[in-house]
Amino acid sequence: MNIGEVAREAGLPAKTIRYYEEIGLIKPGRAGNGYRDYSDADVHSLAFLRRARNLGFSIEDCRQLMALYQDRSRASHDVRAIAVAHVDAIGAKIAELESMRRTLDKLIHACHGDHRPDCPILEDMAGEETASPV
Repeated sequence: MNIGEVAREAGLPAKTIRYYEEIGLIKPGRAGNGYRDYSDADVHSLAFLRRARNLGFSIEDCRQLMALYQDRSRASHDVRAIAVAHVDAIGAKIAELESMRRTLDKLIHACHGDHRPDCPILEDMAGEETASPV
């Protein structure tokens, strides 16, 4: 199967498939003419990678998950540990985003949004002390 066919079947752009090959996540065979020759197993691996990436796993996590998926003697706790670490990272990112939102909400509330040049939002970004809103 050529790269266009595998891209359609796996739901990934050809550029992504080439990148995954470049970094060693997949290793398609080669036809007699030297062109990549993807198998059904390659399509399955690429679909696996697409789903893992859609869940936000890093390339390194995907590499580990793919290795575990292919290892029939794997321990499920190894897979679970990767997923738990990822959920913890997501939680930390959510907390960081919520903190940014609270800060911006306060700054937006403090900004008069009128014709005057005073702007608590810009002052905060510049590290200047913001005067209390009057």
